[in-house]
Amino acid sequence: LENPLNRALKRTLDICVALPIVLLVLPWLCLLVKLMIMRESPGPMFFEQKRSGQRGRLFTIYKFRSMHCSDPSREGEQASQGDDRVFRFGQLMRHISIDEFPQFINVLLGQMSVVGPRPHLTQHDCEFSEQVNVYRNRHFVKPGITGLAQCKGFRGEVRELALIEERVRYDLDYIRNWSFWLDVWILGKTAVQLVFPPKSAY
Repeated sequence: LENPLNRALKRTLDICVALPIVLLVLPWLCLLVKLMIMRESPGPMFFEQKRSGQRGRLFTIYKFRSMHCSDPSREGEQASQGDDRVFRFGQLMRHISIDEFPQFINVLLGQMSVVGPRPHLTQHDCEFSEQVNVYRNRHFVKPGITGLAQCKGFRGEVRELALIEERVRYDLDYIRNWSFWLDVWILGKTAVQLVFPPKSAY
């Protein structure tokens, strides 16, 4: 991805995937999500949070809100199975990854890629970089909506050091071995996971 032509190819794929979703899918999803949120957990439809992007630059990530508007002090707490902050429709959104769809806006803004290492909370970046010394190398590329680590089963809550080590290993493998067809393969695997979500999707 140091090659400008490869970066242009990746950006072209991002736009070809994100633009139709933002124009044709996201408006209908917004309507559905807004109606369900009004019913189950009144408040804002979108959840916005600062994340670290390429080269560590901060950006605002967009998601559909899947949790109740609760204590701000719990904002950095990872979602766990049966988390009482998640409302009923929010559980469904998280299970089939509907809550991630607003990130296609981040892709069009050039802050994210469709495929890349998943962006973590800034405080988790600090914690994980202390545990895994090559962790910051993930920031060489734009963060992604999906990634190689997620396709290999490493998504959701990080409960032990081995889990973040494996995520970082797959993230760095992706960066070193990137190809257009690898991105296409990851998108295909992700589409399958939308239909058959892994157990860690909560």
